[in-house]
Amino acid sequence: MSITQVAAYAAPAAKAPLERTTVPRRPVGEHDVLIDIKYAGICHSDIHQVRDGWGEGVYPMVPGHEIAGVVAEVGPGVTKFAVGDRVGVGCFVDSCRSCEYCLRGDEQFCVKGATGTYNALDANGDPTYGGYSTHVVVDENYAVRVPDGLALDVAAPLLCAGITLYSPLRHWQAGPGKKVAIVGLGGLGHMGVKIAADLGAEVTVLSQSLRKREDGLKLGASHYYATSDETTFEKLAGTFDLILSTVSAPLGLDAYLRLLKVDGALVNVGAPEEPVALNLFSVIGGRKTLAGSMIGGIAETQEMLDFCAEHGLGAEIELIAADEINEAYERVLSSDVRYRFVIDASTI
Repeated sequence: MSITQVAAYAAPAAKAPLERTTVPRRPVGEHDVLIDIKYAGICHSDIHQVRDGWGEGVYPMVPGHEIAGVVAEVGPGVTKFAVGDRVGVGCFVDSCRSCEYCLRGDEQFCVKGATGTYNALDANGDPTYGGYSTHVVVDENYAVRVPDGLALDVAAPLLCAGITLYSPLRHWQAGPGKKVAIVGLGGLGHMGVKIAADLGAEVTVLSQSLRKREDGLKLGASHYYATSDETTFEKLAGTFDLILSTVSAPLGLDAYLRLLKVDGALVNVGAPEEPVALNLFSVIGGRKTLAGSMIGGIAETQEMLDFCAEHGLGAEIELIAADEINEAYERVLSSDVRYRFVIDASTI
């Protein structure tokens, strides 16, 4: 494939609506695969970045790091994939490959910085463009195989939402005998409930209201509480081994830390744009941990996909056409989706 233009949806400037355009894709190199994108999930982080919520972006910006598709071409040195294979691409498409974190499979923590699937510059200084497009070219080492047991549309959100929850659940050893709370039942949270339950943990959803209670219980939660009810924090004090916060709004961390057992951990995977306050006595008392987690490495992402296929866990999705992206963004901001928008790339 020579350098060519592919159809895409991009934000031409910060806070601007996305519009149909074309962007260049590099030629297929020695170890590259060309992916015919079938589906791309819409992540809240797409909205943060398109609207400069996390700092100045690279424009025009083609978002999308929940990519599922089919290999259309491989470079001569490719050994991991063949034409026709079902594959996925997540939040990054390169890293230094030599630092201690890359070598141990935690490429997301690359000392030199992993190269984002979009809103980044590659090794040649060219902008990266994400999954809201018809095709993408990536190094074979930064793609993963989508197991046959997963449909591509429900697999796409697993490339971010799935691994974002799977990684901390594994790291903090969620499983039988552990009580896990998921804060927020949205695109991230609903996958957290599914995965934690199938790992064998006793799962509680902590949401602003009881509006999604029936959904939460169907997804695998044993309990569901409204955080708008002040008595919730009294009833559940000292209950949980692990709390995962998936929300992108600032939380009252002290209140949630009081819900932990001694040696419990509150792990943040949602990333608010504003700073949050903390009274350190909330962690000192009870030897508690306040932590964060960011996606996962390539090997762990493959492990997550295999786990989800084995347990029949796909995302709950609403499939949309590309011309509905801007409307979908507004609906995400108003929590009007159950539970992940996925773009049908054939409509781009």
